[in-house]
Amino acid sequence: MWRTLKEDLEAVFQRDPAARSTWEVLFCYPGLHAVWLHRLAHGLWRRGLKFLARWISHGNRALTGIEIHPGARIGPRLFIDHGMGVVIGETAEIGADVTLYHGVTLGGTSLQKGKRHPTLEDGVVVGAGAKILGAITIGRGSRIGANAVVVKPVPPGSVVVGVPGEVVPRKMEARGPAGPDLAHGDLPDLWAEAVAQLSARLEELERQVRTLRREVEGWPEPGRRPEIHGDPAAPCASPPSAVLSPEEGKKAE
Repeated sequence: MWRTLKEDLEAVFQRDPAARSTWEVLFCYPGLHAVWLHRLAHGLWRRGLKFLARWISHGNRALTGIEIHPGARIGPRLFIDHGMGVVIGETAEIGADVTLYHGVTLGGTSLQKGKRHPTLEDGVVVGAGAKILGAITIGRGSRIGANAVVVKPVPPGSVVVGVPGEVVPRKMEARGPAGPDLAHGDLPDLWAEAVAQLSARLEELERQVRTLRREVEGWPEPGRRPEIHGDPAAPCASPPSAVLSPEEGKKAE
């Protein structure tokens, strides 16, 4: 237990550059207070002291603004940054080295007993205001963008953005046991990428249409003057004046 508490304290220094001293973290970090009080409440919950566990959890919420059900299972080195408004449900499971920002909800979507809250594997980072709902699993090393709403399982090493959350696979990088990816502001713009792909496809289709019209209507190749064949009075796909000089146009007539 003491080792776990020490690792929780060290995680703050590893993931928050604003942490200056041990005393500051011990007395001024509600995220750390919430995790430690939850570990106490969870121990009582597992021993059957449900009411006392819930009472400590209620006091934890009043003190820190972070609501963690005593039944939730939390691994080592959880870091809750700022923390106000974080809600973690009863059957939620959180692995090692997970980072949560303020306003995060690990909520349920069912009235059935049993597993109904999310599972976050090791190294997951959840941005501010994100909602992860239901008995789904967020794969190891994934990053959930701010205000995303996640209702489907997320493969390991993914980025999730939008409402509802869209999963974007990314290349996994080697990270230490206490070094999750905190670049939660580095998110793909799925709409911009979709518009760029549509624009490229439209340009390709226009090019193909121009090529087909030249072949069917006898248009000259770009940069070349048309050759005059047959009846001079026959209609021309391109007016001679558009490609010939005035003198050449008179001769062609």
